[in-house]
Amino acid sequence: MDFDIIFGNAARAAFGPEAVILALAAIGLNVHFGFTGLLNFGQVGFLLLGAYGTSVSVATFGWSLWVGVVVGLVLSVALAVALGFPTLRLHAVMFAIVTIAAAEIIRILIGSTDAIGLTGGPLSVSFDAGAFYDLNPYPDGPNDRYGVGTFEFTGQQMWVITVGWVLVALVSLVVYLIVRSPWGRVLKSIREDQDAARSLGKNVFSYKMQALIIGGVIGGMGGVIDAIKTSGADPNGFRPQVTFFAYTALLLGGAATYLGPVLGAILFWFLREWIESFLRQLTAEAWLPDAVADFLSGSEGVISVAMVGLTLVLLMLFRPQGITGNRTEMQLDAR
Repeated sequence: MDFDIIFGNAARAAFGPEAVILALAAIGLNVHFGFTGLLNFGQVGFLLLGAYGTSVSVATFGWSLWVGVVVGLVLSVALAVALGFPTLRLHAVMFAIVTIAAAEIIRILIGSTDAIGLTGGPLSVSFDAGAFYDLNPYPDGPNDRYGVGTFEFTGQQMWVITVGWVLVALVSLVVYLIVRSPWGRVLKSIREDQDAARSLGKNVFSYKMQALIIGGVIGGMGGVIDAIKTSGADPNGFRPQVTFFAYTALLLGGAATYLGPVLGAILFWFLREWIESFLRQLTAEAWLPDAVADFLSGSEGVISVAMVGLTLVLLMLFRPQGITGNRTEMQLDAR
C-alpha cells in the first residue's frame, strides 16, 4: 500500500481551496454559534448567495468580477437582515428550523427551471474568472507544479489557495479583535444569559443582528472563493449538509476559539480524504474480499463522511469543547 499517495492526497485536501471555503464557513458560524449562541443551521445559504451573487453578476449581467464579489457580499447582508428581523426573537430551536428552511428554499428557487434565464437553474451557471487569474504571480504552464510528490498544486490552484488562506488569516484577526472588544464581551454575555444582558441595558436584538450579519458575510466570502475556484456555481453544491460540515469543523477545532474553526476545517478535510484514499488503496490492492470490495467501490466518500461523523460523536462524548476549546465556553442560553 502506497501511504505516500494517501498522505499526499489528504494533505492536499487539508490545505486546498475546499478547506479554505470550509474554514470561512466555520468562522462565520463561530461568530453566530460560538460567541453569540445563535443556532444557525442555514449557513450554507450565505455561501450560496455569495457564490451566485458573484457568478450571476458576471455571467448574466456582464458586470466585472469585482462588482460581482461586492454583490455576493451585499446579498449575504440582505439575507442576514431578512432572516434576523422576524426570527431573532424566536426560541433557539425555532430559529434553527427557520434558518435551515430558508437556505433550502433559496437553493430550490435558484435551481428551479423557472430561473434558468437568470441563474442557470439546475444547469448551474459559469463565468470567466480571468480578472482574478490575471493577477496570478505563479507561472501556470503545463509543467509548472508546486509541492512535493502527490502534495502539489497547479499555478491557478496556488493562487486561489494563497488568496484564500490570507483571507482566512485576515478574517480570523478581525474576529479576534472585535470579540476581545467591549462589543464582543456583550456578545458573550448574550450567549450565556440574555436576560442579564438586557438588565444591563443592552439591546440584545441589535447585537444579535450585528453578529448574524458579520458571520453571514464571512460565510458569503467562502461562497465567493467557491465561485472563483470553479468559475461558476451549482445549486447541488449548496445542500444542507454543507452547514453541518461547517459545524463539524467548528466543533472539532473548538467553538468560541479563534483558531478552532481553521484547525477544524483542516482536520475535517485531512481525515475525510485520508479515509477515502485509504479505502481506494485497499480496493486497488485487492486486500479485501470481493463482496467487501464491491460494497466499498464508489462508496468511499459516503463512508469517509460517516467515519468523520463517528469521530465527532466520540469527541462530543470525551471532549465536547473540541481540541482547542474550553468547556465553559460551550454553555449557551438557548432561548
